[in-house]
Amino acid sequence: MSVIEIYGENRFPEHTKVREACRGIVIKSGKILLSYEVKSDQYFIPGGGVESSESLEECAVREISEETGFLTKCADGFLTINEYYEEWLFISHYFVCNIIGETERKLTKREAEAGLTPVFIPFKEALEVFS
Repeated sequence: MSVIEIYGENRFPEHTKVREACRGIVIKSGKILLSYEVKSDQYFIPGGGVESSESLEECAVREISEETGFLTKCADGFLTINEYYEEWLFISHYFVCNIIGETERKLTKREAEAGLTPVFIPFKEALEVFS
């Protein structure tokens, strides 16, 4: 898995807080699955924080199902991004995942209030969104 290090100008000499998360890259019919927040008009790669009892792959699968309603299986680890801002180190692990079924979505209160919705968009559009 490749690793990218991003150092914010506001980073402290040492980080004292860490947040680790996993995200899933899901492709279907030439489109990528994203989570879209209606209220903020923002797109995200589905994912979220690692819970203490789960592996990185389990986290990615759980977060994708909770946000989108799709059951997935991790096919491959793709990328890890370490971001350093102030006293924080944010670690994001990205996995390529395949859809194997569907389930009920389990949104947090904040996600529901934001209107979080799963959408498939063409790659070209996703590149424009994230550029």
